[in-house]
Amino acid sequence: MADVELVKKMLRAVLQANKGGVSLSRLQSEYKELTGDQIPHKQMGHNNLDALLETMPSVVRMERNRSGEMMCFPSLANETTHIAKVVARQRSSKKTGRPHLVNTQMRVKPAAPLVLNAKPQTSLRQPNHRGRGGGRGGGGGRGAGHGDFRQTRDMKDGQSEGKTGVHPNKMSNQNTPNRKTNPPPENLSPGKGKPYNPQQVQSRIKEVLGKYSNGFWVSKLPQIYRELYKQDLPTEAIKDLETWTHICTVEKTCSSNPSELLLYPAKDKAVTNLNPSSTTAPTQSSNSPTNKPLQSPAQQRPSSTHLTRSSSHPPQSPTLSSSSSPSPPSSPTPLSPDLKVKLEELLIKYSNGLWAHALPKLFQDTYKTKLPGHVLENLHLLSDFCTIDYPMPDNPKRAILQELGRRLSNHAVPSLQIPKEEYPSVLVVEATNTNGVILRYIGEGYSQAQESMEDEMREFYGLNQSSPTPLSAPLSGQLVAVRAEEEEEILRAQVCEVLADKVKVYYVDHGFSEVISKAKVFDLQEKFFKLPFQATKCKLAGLEPFCQDPGVLKKFETMASGRILLAEILERGQIPLVVLYDTSQDDDVNINAACMKALQDKTLASPLQVNSAYMNVTVSSVCSDGTVYCQLPSRGLAKLNEILEKIETYFHSQVTSEFLVSRPFCGKRCLARYKSKWSRVEITNLHGSRVLDILFIDVGVQASVEVFELREIPPPFLRDLMAIPPQAVKCCLADLAVSVGSWTPEAVQWLREKVLNITDCSMKVKYSIFTLFNLSHGGNMDVYVSVACHPGHFVLQPWRDMYKLVVLMGEMILYYNKTEEKPLNIEKNQIYAAKVENSWHRVLVKGVLTNGLVSVYELDYGKHELVSCTQLRPLIKEFRQLPFQGITAQLAGVKPRQWSEEASIVFRNHVEKKPLVAQLEAIQEATNPWDRKLTVFLVDTSQEERDIWVHDIMAEFADELTNEL
Repeated sequence: MADVELVKKMLRAVLQANKGGVSLSRLQSEYKELTGDQIPHKQMGHNNLDALLETMPSVVRMERNRSGEMMCFPSLANETTHIAKVVARQRSSKKTGRPHLVNTQMRVKPAAPLVLNAKPQTSLRQPNHRGRGGGRGGGGGRGAGHGDFRQTRDMKDGQSEGKTGVHPNKMSNQNTPNRKTNPPPENLSPGKGKPYNPQQVQSRIKEVLGKYSNGFWVSKLPQIYRELYKQDLPTEAIKDLETWTHICTVEKTCSSNPSELLLYPAKDKAVTNLNPSSTTAPTQSSNSPTNKPLQSPAQQRPSSTHLTRSSSHPPQSPTLSSSSSPSPPSSPTPLSPDLKVKLEELLIKYSNGLWAHALPKLFQDTYKTKLPGHVLENLHLLSDFCTIDYPMPDNPKRAILQELGRRLSNHAVPSLQIPKEEYPSVLVVEATNTNGVILRYIGEGYSQAQESMEDEMREFYGLNQSSPTPLSAPLSGQLVAVRAEEEEEILRAQVCEVLADKVKVYYVDHGFSEVISKAKVFDLQEKFFKLPFQATKCKLAGLEPFCQDPGVLKKFETMASGRILLAEILERGQIPLVVLYDTSQDDDVNINAACMKALQDKTLASPLQVNSAYMNVTVSSVCSDGTVYCQLPSRGLAKLNEILEKIETYFHSQVTSEFLVSRPFCGKRCLARYKSKWSRVEITNLHGSRVLDILFIDVGVQASVEVFELREIPPPFLRDLMAIPPQAVKCCLADLAVSVGSWTPEAVQWLREKVLNITDCSMKVKYSIFTLFNLSHGGNMDVYVSVACHPGHFVLQPWRDMYKLVVLMGEMILYYNKTEEKPLNIEKNQIYAAKVENSWHRVLVKGVLTNGLVSVYELDYGKHELVSCTQLRPLIKEFRQLPFQGITAQLAGVKPRQWSEEASIVFRNHVEKKPLVAQLEAIQEATNPWDRKLTVFLVDTSQEERDIWVHDIMAEFADELTNEL
């Protein structure tokens, strides 16, 4: 069967390369040229190509040209105008930040070079306007490839199965009787034609299929079985597969080869699954009274005289003795963040409410640990994320707990449905835990519907005389309309806590809480209950074990909060599992992967110092463009090898399918075999559901593998491995060009034969832009801006090396003022010493004029000058040792544009001739160091009370100009 999502991705790639349109007749040939296969419209259930394309409006738009020929174009991104409107209406940075508009279309392109991620210094404060920062890291983008040197393996299957995006339920390990014969004794050994234990084999196959719910080739089963269980799969068992319909489904492919069979889990799986949406009433424990029917919170809600706010004590019965209801302590222990997350997860599963007295048993069963005893005695500690109702005033122990933003009134609010598209746009609100990131979906039925509803609410609750009057006695848990404190917006909210003259409310469409005056709270009309609450949550894939790590959360806040991103939905559960991407830059940034790099211990990185020599260097990879990857002796490499040896021993002692990778995604870190040993890899690209591209991050080698060849990192070693930065150092040979096509295959092969895998090489670092910005111990750097044209072009000087430049220029004055003028053949693009205003500078000749003047570029200051040809001297080797100090850069966090003179003046006034802090965002590599370009954030830390992020100023200035136009 054809992989629908893979076909869509490939079609997008073809159409994006032909934005002017491609004829329907030529589309097949373009697709085959890219993929090697025809568009499989018949396998996808369509008689012709036209019928298939009509089912993909999100991918292709078809129109007839003047001659009547059908043309295919990329689908239009029709939400950009709407997103701009949404962003403009959200003026409060607390609600939505100032999100950047991004490309909402998926890019299919070669992989971006790996970029180290910058971790802010603790002394560097974050910007006041949330969401103004751009992405702070790298990570493999979706659909990223790896050039000519990819090691591709031949695949027997020409077609891939569709990706469901849903995590398979873990299947039971109970043995199932064989339908044909009675089970043989347990001690019979498997072998060809010999009796075997079918129950054991069935159980193991069921376990394997639980991991590979998308299926795999039957021919692969013996290998998987042998690797997992250290036994050969009985030959008879393969013959019996088709009869085990309760265990598996065997399907023939469209291939003419009858031996090519696919194996899937049984179609009618009887798997017990707790479906939150099927819950219709609060759950009671087994010892609850059964003589009274259980009602929903809405049905049980008594009159207002019987309700108390969630922050107060439960109602006391006059006959209730003190011994039966001990008074809570005056200052109860606050809930830990981890406990809050667990309790909130339970409440999400029971969307219609949960009896408080059932919480301890449910908590014990779910998390295998006891619920702290003070929680039930102090239910008001839960008011931040749930409402507490007491429907039985004569029994204070009976309270109903309900997650914020669920069934909050007698009117039912429909549940929010996850968008159907492959990569929906989302607005990230905030995250105190990566397992519960608050966001909003952007698009029709979501932000557009919310905008229309709030426009109608603004009109209904206007300031005219006929407007509704405020609620006199708002109740905890009540769904209300609120006039926001900072602006005249009318928003839906839920009352969390009632104070003396104020109330604490949770904005159910915006995802944050606020304390406001009671005079701003109104009854919510029934017609405003129809739209699902727009604030929802997601879980970031791969970050589950580190969901509360401060470094991870700080990186996520910097990169994602307040920004509009693309979400790849891996699992469509109650809280969907996603990978977020920032597509606002030239290269897509995998947010999950970038946050994972915040766990790295920079002291374990490979050392790099300019003009330093290193012995015992291993060249681990030579790429087709001349790039080489090396391993340098370091603490990190020694620790890595030690941990990988322990993992080898650990896997030898485990006979289980637990560590199979069941949900691969771009940016995921796991393990694969390299030279017969387990090695760290990062998934860089997916080809359907079974084949993927990986990068061995410690040797710099790319490969294509099947998913069953990967293993999860065992939990005992996970944090230690994540703390070690990649040990492969990307290098290029000095004075040799590095680009695709610049190296012949013969030259690459010669270099590989000379240096590959030799462990006693020596290496000297001639120049490293990474060293200048000290990325091997942190991404912030004190700099001096010597030249500033506009945000798209300015020149930095590393502050720490400025004294070296002063010393060098002094030595150049002493040397060149003593030398006599000699005839010099001046050539373009060559480096010289030039006298400019009584000082000698290192310059690059840009042009030689006929009148004796020479156009030069000062390599240490970034200025262009005209000097006489008589003022140039050869630049001797002694004065070439210090790296050129002028580094060209552009400002991160603002969209590239043609900057006006007014904007350029504002920018120059803020940065030129000033010491600032630069935070590295990206590096645009080049053969010559003066052609390299950085993308950085600039921060003025001269004021004690706050830091000034320059991109905030320029973004506001650009917005003002846009509004004026």
